[in-house]
Amino acid sequence: MEASPPEVRVLRPALRGAVPGEPVYVLDVALHPAGATLAASCSDLALRLHDGATLRPLAEYRGHAGPVCGLTFARARPDLLYSASEDRTVRAWDIRIPAGGAAQVFGGDPSHVFGSFDLSCGDVLLCAGTSLDAAADSLLVFWDSRKPNAAPLGAYSESHSDDVTQVRFHPHDKDRLASGSADGLVNVFDLRRGSEDEALLCTCNAESAAAAVRWAAPDGSRLLCLGRDEGLRLWDLRQLDTERALAVFGCPDVRRLELRPGGRGPDYLVGGAWLQGAGKLLVVGGDRDGDVQLMECDHRGLRLLADLRGGHTATVRCLAWDEARGTLVTGGEDARLSLWKPGTALCLPAGSQ
Repeated sequence: MEASPPEVRVLRPALRGAVPGEPVYVLDVALHPAGATLAASCSDLALRLHDGATLRPLAEYRGHAGPVCGLTFARARPDLLYSASEDRTVRAWDIRIPAGGAAQVFGGDPSHVFGSFDLSCGDVLLCAGTSLDAAADSLLVFWDSRKPNAAPLGAYSESHSDDVTQVRFHPHDKDRLASGSADGLVNVFDLRRGSEDEALLCTCNAESAAAAVRWAAPDGSRLLCLGRDEGLRLWDLRQLDTERALAVFGCPDVRRLELRPGGRGPDYLVGGAWLQGAGKLLVVGGDRDGDVQLMECDHRGLRLLADLRGGHTATVRCLAWDEARGTLVTGGEDARLSLWKPGTALCLPAGSQ
């Protein structure tokens, strides 16, 4: 049985024309834990808040002097929105104060340019990955979120040999961290183990520069990596202490897959999301016309679930999945946020287990 096509609500003016004469890209989105608010980082260095149900603009925050490379809400203190930037700072914004300045600022060595960022599920640890510096170092830098303006707690410096493009804390384990790099490696750490060498649990070879890393499976035991060359890798970390291979599925280039009418795959990959209620890993791709492809990923490979049209007119850059409402938000280079609302479960055909 085919799933009902999702409805799409597109609020075209949401992020259009913020910089006169220049396009404003939506680079990243983050959903408030309660789902009531959506934050977006934009190419004009602004952070913008929107109503999660209507996409109505609520507030705007400025203060970063460089592109924002990560965005997330705290969980225990959901009034705080954290962002990291290439301006070498991590900042926390109090969303109860529209247009206010940063409530907290975290910095480090002036030579460290941040290219990725995340906050642990316990809201205590901040981690930013750096670009390769003049000393040929790329680091994972850590702070205690309870101590703004304090020096970093420390850094890992031996695990990557190129820009750290993604850091991603485990959704349930506050001490588990995954990092991806332009060196083609994805590392998994247990931060309880002390030194960097002891903390490194495993290294997975993505075989190309990592663009995005996502935890998957009900217990977060699988790890998805999307490559900059539009490749995809899925690993099962439950096999770490066994003789079995970690690899569950791999595809060097999804553009070559015959997923769509005419034998086409997506032109690029946007990201992934674990659908807890459905128990499925959703991978999102797109094409240059702005259409969005929703795909299910597991040991059998990638399968097209839906081709969503009419929401964008240019490349889609980011997504956020709202588990409670079963909705998807996408943002793109057309200065739009699009809210996709399904008539039933999000494009998941019955019997597709």
